[in-house]
Amino acid sequence: MIVVTGGAGFIGSNLVAALAARGIVNVAVVDRFRDGDKWQNLAKRELATLVRPEDTLAFLDQHAAEIDTIFHLGAISATTERDVDKIVANNVALTLDLWRWCAWRGCRLIYASSAATYGDGSAGFDDDGSCEGLAKLRPLNAYGWSKHLIDRRVARTVAEGDLVPPQWAGLKFFNVYGPNEAHKGDMMSVVAKLHPQLVAGQPARLFKSHKDGFADGGQLRDFIHVDDCVAVMLWLYDHADVSGLFNVGTGKSRSFKDLALATYDALGIPPRVEYFDMPEHLRGKYQYFTQAKTERLRAAGFDQPFTELEEGVRRYVQDFLSQPDPYR
Repeated sequence: MIVVTGGAGFIGSNLVAALAARGIVNVAVVDRFRDGDKWQNLAKRELATLVRPEDTLAFLDQHAAEIDTIFHLGAISATTERDVDKIVANNVALTLDLWRWCAWRGCRLIYASSAATYGDGSAGFDDDGSCEGLAKLRPLNAYGWSKHLIDRRVARTVAEGDLVPPQWAGLKFFNVYGPNEAHKGDMMSVVAKLHPQLVAGQPARLFKSHKDGFADGGQLRDFIHVDDCVAVMLWLYDHADVSGLFNVGTGKSRSFKDLALATYDALGIPPRVEYFDMPEHLRGKYQYFTQAKTERLRAAGFDQPFTELEEGVRRYVQDFLSQPDPYR
């Protein structure tokens, strides 16, 4: 059995779909659905069972002999969440519990970290998993801090020679876009936000720049298609001898204006871009540049190419967002 926490979410549901494409259906999904349409992310999948997050450890104990790998993708991922106790309970406590459980039970663990751990990028975007390397980073929000706290705990555990899972990997996902993200609301990718606006004839509205050296709409991100994120996870699943902390980004930064123009191009609509002031409360916590260093992942053996922005946006817009059924 494979367990996917956050398996009804954005990256998680795409992973479940990819496992199903391999014929792997003995998958347990840990997630909450509440009263929205998040269930649609899994509507086409066959699953072993669904588990409430609060029942995770009891479920694992009950099925310990069956479970081979846990993909831990569940978290409060809103960078604007202000309830830090809530973030700690969901992002820190459960992850540490899963780490200990996997170490004791001999179960593989692949968990989601985040590029938000890099903060403003002034310390670089090097996925140096050492205690010293991680100590240099300063996340800008509580979400990034919660992920960074886990990375540092893992690094310390490994450095001190404590018991670890037989395979473990922390994945610092950069700016992910692709199908099955509608439930994320304001945390959706810019492509998903722009699509209905552009179809309705409205202009693409992007943040003005409030930092020297960056034009309006020229803020840079490492945008990565969710299929590439899934490809990395499946590669790790196929290479049980590989452990470590890895960036999951393309290694190439592109501007938000590039992203908007790619969305226009995918729709076949002439571009019209307008700019507006960034809200005051975001200006001190805003990343103007992210770009993954991918050397460690490549050195570990992952050699698949990453999707170019224009092609990724085209597939997302034409194959999903513009379809009557936008779900994978």
